[in-house]
Amino acid sequence: MSYSTPAYGTDPDRLLGYARHAEECGFEGLYLPEHVALYPGARIGSFDLPPSLPYADPLACLAFVAAGTSRILLGTAVLLLPYHHPVTLAKQLATLDVLSRGRMRLLTIGLGALPGEARAVGVDFAARGRRADEAIQVLRLLWAGGEEGAGFEGEFFSFDGVCSFPKPLAAGGLPVHVGGSSRAAARRAGRYGDGYFPGGALTPGERAAQWEAVRSTARAAGRDPDALEYTRWGSTALSHERVADFAAQGVTRIVVAPGGAEPAEQHDELAAFAERFAVRDGVGTVG
Repeated sequence: MSYSTPAYGTDPDRLLGYARHAEECGFEGLYLPEHVALYPGARIGSFDLPPSLPYADPLACLAFVAAGTSRILLGTAVLLLPYHHPVTLAKQLATLDVLSRGRMRLLTIGLGALPGEARAVGVDFAARGRRADEAIQVLRLLWAGGEEGAGFEGEFFSFDGVCSFPKPLAAGGLPVHVGGSSRAAARRAGRYGDGYFPGGALTPGERAAQWEAVRSTARAAGRDPDALEYTRWGSTALSHERVADFAAQGVTRIVVAPGGAEPAEQHDELAAFAERFAVRDGVGTVG
């Protein structure tokens, strides 16, 4: 399930009520978006982003949700990785995973598409892809490192003998899914990610080409392409036929959000969807 803070607001009762209802319906996880900073004139493609949109911090919100739920997994779609220092982020994510008893399992990272946002946090917009590649490596290094300390020497990050505790509960650290809508994002997912979560505005041909790029890049890097997850956006109006088509394309997880504006409408929509796909019984195909 996806909860859009700019669309639905940041009222704590509404956010927690949404998460609890999704959990009761049997949905796998809850995803939250991120923008660190907006500004007048911010625009992604044909969409204007009013500067007053309330993009709440996703990790703080997920910590709040974790305290009020017991099972639902925690995710981001997407966390803008180049705008976070990976040493600090490794500690934040591991802490959230420990406090939620291992539920920080749906981390999806992206690069960000707003040059002004990159400038606001002191990041070179043109270099954000290389910065993200290094950040993924640093996260994994710190999660795996022991008391002897870990070192890294890169273009953007450099340290030696660093220890980061606590560790995520699962061996190997947290899964890192890569979001995006480009061939570069697909290759990043194949080279470094545990899965790919492409954007919505792609043609069927481009989607197929990107998923093949994920798999071929993984193969070339000596990684198992069949181990990678493939997440896609959907809607609560999905038919069984459309879900079967997703599965035929290799999709392993579908993320949906209700279309209704009011909490009661959203709750009814989620419940009806969960009933239609037997999500509550653990046999549905949606996350």
